[in-house]
Amino acid sequence: MKDVQTAKAIPQIPSIDLGQAAALAETVIKDTTANPAPLGLMGFGLTTVLLNLHNAGIIGIGSMILAMGLFYGGLAQIIAGVMEWKKKNTFGMVAFTSYGFFWISLVALIVMPRFGIADASDKNAMAAYLFIWGLFSIVLFIATLKMNRTIMLVFFALVVLFILLGLGDATGNATITRIAGYEGIACGLGAIYLGAAQILNEVYGRKVLPIGEL
Repeated sequence: MKDVQTAKAIPQIPSIDLGQAAALAETVIKDTTANPAPLGLMGFGLTTVLLNLHNAGIIGIGSMILAMGLFYGGLAQIIAGVMEWKKKNTFGMVAFTSYGFFWISLVALIVMPRFGIADASDKNAMAAYLFIWGLFSIVLFIATLKMNRTIMLVFFALVVLFILLGLGDATGNATITRIAGYEGIACGLGAIYLGAAQILNEVYGRKVLPIGEL
């Protein structure tokens, strides 16, 4: 009798439907954070356009470009990369964080010699710097072949940009650097377009700007 009473005293655990449990788990872990990609794309695009206006011989390099490279091209992209890490987006994390530090390192290459921290890099060192970033960009370009046509074009243009800039520095040919400047402006505008598309398409809930989904 005692065993029967004890059994009755133990609360019965209701059976849980596996489908309901899966739906509950999905609700609990659902990502509700904002898309950081437009921030990274705009930081990259705007800064790239401004720097390449200089490379094209249209404007000089000064505090405006250096500040953009340090804060919007640099810091903003790093923030976007960290946010992409939270969203488990390896490509976005690597791309935005790396190019953010690219901009900061580029500013350091210009500013450090002026403060006597280090000697200025010669043309061969700058060519190596640009070529190695071109190699890195080729890896990311290959990854974009699984994404959309707009980002594919942006990264293809970026690879071409690094190669042209590296050739311009290696040969000392100002014409190549100027051509790279105009190509870089197109690359930056492509990134701005992609960032704008992601913002507007999300806000309006429809395809305002097409990006060529595969």
